[in-house]
Amino acid sequence: MTTPPVRLLIADDHAVVRAGLRALLEGEPDLAVLAEAASGEEAVRLAVSATPDVVLMDLRFAGPGSGIDGVEAVRRLAVEAPGVRVLMLTSYSGRGDIVRALEAGARGYVLKAGPPEELFRAVRGAATGALALAPEVVGELVGQVVSPDQDLTAREVEVVGLMAEGLSNRAIAQSLFLSEATVKTHLVRIYRKLKVENRAAAVSEAVRRGLLDLN
Repeated sequence: MTTPPVRLLIADDHAVVRAGLRALLEGEPDLAVLAEAASGEEAVRLAVSATPDVVLMDLRFAGPGSGIDGVEAVRRLAVEAPGVRVLMLTSYSGRGDIVRALEAGARGYVLKAGPPEELFRAVRGAATGALALAPEVVGELVGQVVSPDQDLTAREVEVVGLMAEGLSNRAIAQSLFLSEATVKTHLVRIYRKLKVENRAAAVSEAVRRGLLDLN
C-alpha cells in the first residue's frame, strides 16, 4: 500500500520564493503542495480550511497591511487547527526568534539558506510530530545553555531600544531615571555581550537576534 504524500502549505510574502519552494518540494515524490499564502492571516485561514500536514511559515511578512507575523500565526493555528504542524522557514536565526517560534508551538525551525536535503528532512520530521531544527538553530540554543550570561537583561534591551531611537546617553538616562554613568556601564556590557564596538552595530545585532523589532 502506497503511503500518501505529506501535504504542504507554503506561507511567504514573496511570490518568487513561494514558486521556488513549490518547484523544489514537488520534485520529491512524497511531498505535495496544497496551497500558498502571502500573509499570516491567509496562512491561518487556508490551514484551517485545507488542513495540510505541514505549514512552511515565514517568520515575518513585509509590505503594507502585512498583518500578523509568523509567530502569531503559529499561536492561532495551535488553537484553530491543532492537528496542523508548523515548520518555520526563514532567513532569521536569532535566538530570540527561535525561542518565540518554538514557544508558540512551531515543530521546527529551518533556514532558507540551508541545503534542500535539510528542508526535506525537516518537513518529513515535522509531519511525524518530530522536532526539526537546522544545525545553526541547534547551535544558537546550545550556545544559550553554555553561555547564558551572553543574553541581554530586560534593562539592557530597553537601553538598546532607546539607542535605536537615536537617544544620547543623557537622554537615555533621563528616560530610564538612571545616571549617565549607569547608562555607560550598561553600554559596556551590551557591547561585550553582543560582541560589537559601537551603537549602530549593537542595534543591528539586537535586531538580528530577535531582541529588538524595529518594524
